[in-house]
Amino acid sequence: MFKKVLIANRGEIANRIIKTCKKLGIKTVAIYSDADIDALHVRNADESYLVGEAQVNKSYLNIDKIIEVAKESKSEAIHPGYGLLSENSVFSNKCHENNIVFIGPSVDSMQKMSLKIESRELAKSLNIPLVLGSDLIESIEELKQKADEIGFPVMLKASAGGGGIGMEVVYNQDGLEKAYKLSQGRAKAYFGNPSMYLEKFIEEPRHIEIQIFADNEGNTVHLGERECSIQRRHQKVIEESPSPFLTVEKRKAMTDCAIKLAKAVNYKNAGTIEFIIDNKTGDFYFLEMNTRLQVEHPVTEYVTGLDLVEEQLNVAWGKKLSFSQDEIKFVGHSIECRIYAEDPKTFMPSPGKITKAFFPEMENFRVDSCIYDDYTVTPFYDPLLAKIISFGKNRKEAIDVMIKALEEIKIEGIKTNIELHKKILTNQDFIDGNTTTDFIKKMI
Repeated sequence: MFKKVLIANRGEIANRIIKTCKKLGIKTVAIYSDADIDALHVRNADESYLVGEAQVNKSYLNIDKIIEVAKESKSEAIHPGYGLLSENSVFSNKCHENNIVFIGPSVDSMQKMSLKIESRELAKSLNIPLVLGSDLIESIEELKQKADEIGFPVMLKASAGGGGIGMEVVYNQDGLEKAYKLSQGRAKAYFGNPSMYLEKFIEEPRHIEIQIFADNEGNTVHLGERECSIQRRHQKVIEESPSPFLTVEKRKAMTDCAIKLAKAVNYKNAGTIEFIIDNKTGDFYFLEMNTRLQVEHPVTEYVTGLDLVEEQLNVAWGKKLSFSQDEIKFVGHSIECRIYAEDPKTFMPSPGKITKAFFPEMENFRVDSCIYDDYTVTPFYDPLLAKIISFGKNRKEAIDVMIKALEEIKIEGIKTNIELHKKILTNQDFIDGNTTTDFIKKMI
């Protein structure tokens, strides 16, 4: 196994990866910006290196500097986490050129699947259902023409995007150009790639994703689905596994499509195939593939009993998957709530000093966090503070555990969305499993 791994990320995911590395006896190297000098992942890693200024393009997206640190620290591999450089094929290729293992898929697989246009073309060739959409938009004139052809409402999407960044719903021609320029600017700032395309916007859909895993010998499995319909601004807020909506037949159809896509690009390591389901017809459509570990992977870990980061490390080292499809057992139900530093009414970030951070220790409850007493939340990064994850033998029990935890959590000094989570989990439609991507919008 690797002796030392550099984590090219920050926040709760960096701490999550460090935890598994420590369990396996792997030394860890953290990177940080000058705004993150007191961050928890810097404290928890065995070594840490400053890579630049607060702005992500000057630090966490600085490929050359990160490679330099990996070589200086004698790191054998780099785990990219999620977001930032996790789906950047240039970064992955730089790792290979410098004999550093990139803990993720091959450059070829990433290029085919992490760029949304390419993955749509592949899905189409495999006869996997697709939402009506366009190729890359090259001009404002083409944008307007394609929107008319597809029919409003349309969704503007960043080809290299993720996490809801660079996405915008447009209902008529009047708002199209402004939304395009705004989304394009965000995509360039966050992903270094301003490429945009259009999709038909399906109103009130469900958002369901399939976790897949593959090794270097062609063994490809799915680890079930995650229901991700509770969103704000196209970014997930609550996720759960299994979905309260899917039938056995629908689940098999979707997991079969996910595995078909992964095998078509000779995919290796962890990946997620995302679908939306038209709530009116029940039809599902391929959206995109995330060629990395997902924020919401803990719910899958709870219901399968697997450590997905450990499996990532094993596959990157060259080991076979330690399980076959038939050996994966799905037990119980798990829910994850994302705790954000934001005003729950406006969803605007709420930076500042956290005067108190308390999470209860409970059975069937887990916390993946990056905060502590007197920690300062800066305005430079995603406002995710922690993920809290519950487990139960059934969905009701998982909800009850989560509600109890939310009542006991204390994060003081800044605004958070904790009260929003309480409101969602006690809402009858949520309890009944009647969730669509506009749930929060309707509720508030």
